[in-house]
Formats: sequence, C-alpha cells, structure tokens
Amino acid sequence: MNDTGRRARRLLLIACAVTGCAQEPATAPAAAEAVAVAQSGCLPDGSGRLKATLRGALEAQLDWTNARMECDGDLRPDGRGLRVVIAGPLQEGAPAALDPARTPGIARQLRIIFGIDLEDTAEGPAQVLPTNLTIIVDGESLLYATRGADLCAVEDLARVPLDGGVERVTVRGYCLGPASDLAGTQRVHMPTFSFTALVRREAAAVTTVP
Repeated sequence: MNDTGRRARRLLLIACAVTGCAQEPATAPAAAEAVAVAQSGCLPDGSGRLKATLRGALEAQLDWTNARMECDGDLRPDGRGLRVVIAGPLQEGAPAALDPARTPGIARQLRIIFGIDLEDTAEGPAQVLPTNLTIIVDGESLLYATRGADLCAVEDLARVPLDGGVERVTVRGYCLGPASDLAGTQRVHMPTFSFTALVRREAAAVTTVP
C-alpha cells in the first residue's frame, strides 16, 4: 500500500479506535475507494471543506479547503449513526506550551472525529442530532473528547449519494460544552462547526491497527 493509501486507512483506523467498529476484515473495494479519495484531497469533486472555532487549550480558526484536508467516514455498525474523520493543519493563534517536547516550527496536524447520531431528538421541524466530538493532535499524545453525545449537536445534515458506494455529507452544528483530555485538566471548546466530507454507505469493518 502506498503512502496515500496508508493515510486514508489511518483515518478510518483512528475513528474505529475511538468509537469502535464491526469485527470483520475490511474489503478490498473499501480500501481502493479510500486511496482514490485521498489522492484527490477530501472529495474528488473538490467540495470538501471544514470551518470551526477552537477555544481553550487549542486556539484556532480552522478553515480547511478540500486540497488541504483528508477525510473519511462510515456508518456506525448498528446503522444508527455516522462517524466522520477529518484531518488538516492547525493554524494556531495561541498557546504552544501544551507539549513542551514539541519541536518549534513544525506544523501541527489535527484529526477531528465526529460521531453523529441519526436519531433526531428535537420536537417539531428543528433538527438536533446528538454528536460526540474527539480532537487529536498528531504526534503529541494529545486527545480531547466529549465522551458522550450530550455536549454537541448537528442541526443541519444533508447526504448526497456519489459513485463508488460513498456519500457527500454536509453538516452544520455546535457544542455547548468542551472536550476534555484524559486527565480532565485541559479542555477544548468548539462552539460552532460546519463541514463537507465523505461517508461510506456501508458500516466500517476493521479489526487491527498495523
């Protein structure tokens, strides 16, 4: 597998490590699709995008366009939710002291995992899809998670089928509370987020991390 394929596979493996996946081997077509997507950035048609605000232990205005980001996603094994993994550069506006061992001048990379329930909990025409948020800083042993779907929600989700067994998903949402590190001492708040990314129409099936 080439470097592009490994990057795409890694996105899905990280999502599975955090949120869990079906216990069956991945299929060859799924791996081939991941390579095709990664070679074109997030989405082959160039429509991939993520905009989000980070406050707290990480301070940034994220505005990732298709060519500058990677994305992958799948249906939850039970079919009741979506998992979307998006990776891109961290354009920081503040603290670099989160990890004293970090090499100055080296670009930091974020991986953001959205676990979106597909069961609408709102009454009436409004849409509220409870969402679990995980933020990973590559190479720095930094992970922030809401550890539940009660702090963030998606209020607008559109799914468009594409060729190759995938969908383009467009999402807009918010978080009322922060994601915390494992010790509960550092927090990152993402007040608002929106993105266009990719999701496979079949549940992921990955067993081990190579």
